[in-house]
Parts: sequence; structure tokens; C-alpha cells
Amino acid sequence: ESVRILLNSATREYPKGLANSSAVLGHYLTAHVRSGGGSGEFPSFASKSAPEGGGPHKPMGIYIARFRNLPNTPPYKKFLRGYGYEGESHTGFQWGAPGFGEAYKKGVLEPRTTIEITGFGEVLPRWENFVELDSHVQDIYGIPVLKIHMSDNENERAMIQDMGDSAGEMLEAAGAKNIRTYAHPSAPRWAMHEAGIARMGSDPKKSVLNQFQQTHDIKNLFVMDASSFAANPCQNPTLTIMALCVRSCDYLISEFKRNTF
Repeated sequence: ESVRILLNSATREYPKGLANSSAVLGHYLTAHVRSGGGSGEFPSFASKSAPEGGGPHKPMGIYIARFRNLPNTPPYKKFLRGYGYEGESHTGFQWGAPGFGEAYKKGVLEPRTTIEITGFGEVLPRWENFVELDSHVQDIYGIPVLKIHMSDNENERAMIQDMGDSAGEMLEAAGAKNIRTYAHPSAPRWAMHEAGIARMGSDPKKSVLNQFQQTHDIKNLFVMDASSFAANPCQNPTLTIMALCVRSCDYLISEFKRNTF
């Protein structure tokens, strides 16, 4: 939304969008690719104690950290960067239990524990993934909305396939039964976490913001959100957004004390 405001705030001095002398604003859109993973059932967990009354219950989620293309390890030849898994386990109703009447009522409450893991992978920043103002569509206030141009490339497709393959291997090694895996590109970008369309950089000709998320062109204009990212690693971006915001605010305070603005 911050970039939409900048694009809609074009002036005679900045005809391509406010603080956009570089023409980079709106480009290098990234997100997280999330189209590969798997699930499996664990019959051995059925003997574990369940909450009173039976039926579905669910513990906290799990995270499997990135394991491809790590520092000091041989490069993985199929794709650049990497991905991690977010997952969950849950015990659900046995809707397919045999029998009728009382037998079915009893069978449907027998626990069936499933673990599912889904990959979240890094999307490489590319100029051709970008947003622009839609000349035909406006919001309820009559302001143009963004038109999004984004597609996967071979790197993301190879990563998605590896997400599904590795998920199956992990679940099998853990003793899962009835394993189901998937690896299919989805319409960009189901995993959200969009970032990168007002990227930081040291060169004003190739970036919109400096290291403090301050626009190169207008010194009292800051963009403190994920659009400043020059890259979008596979981890959730929230803490990075917060950390960059704190650094930018510290810089703002120091500049105000110096009467810079």
C-alpha cells in the first residue's frame, strides 16, 4: 500500500511516482513460494492420551529450518537459495470409520494423528516481477489500485519440486503411513509476505531507499515496511520489518536532534 501511495503521488518532478527518479519503484516484487509439501498419518500416536471427550485437538505448530545451500556446505545444484517448512500435527475425527449407528459413533472418535509440513521458499528478486497503477480499476475512493505482474521461474519450480520430494522422505523416515505429497505451482503468490518494491540500496540510480529506509530523492520521506527489502529470504519477514523500523526510528531521532529536517 505504501508503494501504491507513492505511485499515485506523481508530480512534475517525479512523473513515474514520488521519489522515483531511479524508475525502480514497483519493481523486484518478491514473496514466498508455497506450493510443495506433504502429510502423513502416525498410527502409533493413537495410544497417546487424548483430551477428555475425544475428537480433534491440535498442539502448537512446528518449524523445520532451511537445509539447502547453507554456508560452508556444498551448493545444491538444482536451485539457488532455499526454503524451510512450517508444519502442524492434529488429531481428527475418523470420518471414514466402518460401521453404522453406535459402532460408527464409537469409531469416528478414535484418534487419527496427522502431521503436515509445507515449504516456504525464497523468490529471487527480478525486474520483470512488478506492480503498476491500474488505469481501469479504482478503489471506493476513486484512487487507482495496483496491477500485479508476477510469475515463477525455473528456480522456484525446481524448489517447489524439492519441497514435495523432501517432505515425503522426512515423513517416511519418521514412520508415517498414508503419505501424500504435492508439488505444483500455484498462482503467485498464495503464501503472501510480499516485499521488495521500494528496495534499499547504496546507489540512488538502482534503488529507492537507503539503509535507513529513507528515500534517496526526498530526505523527509521514509518507507518503513517490507517493500524496502532487497531480498526476501525464506523466513517469516515480521521480525526483520520490526528491526529495520527500530533502526530507522533511531536514525530519525538522531537526525532531529541535529536539526537535519
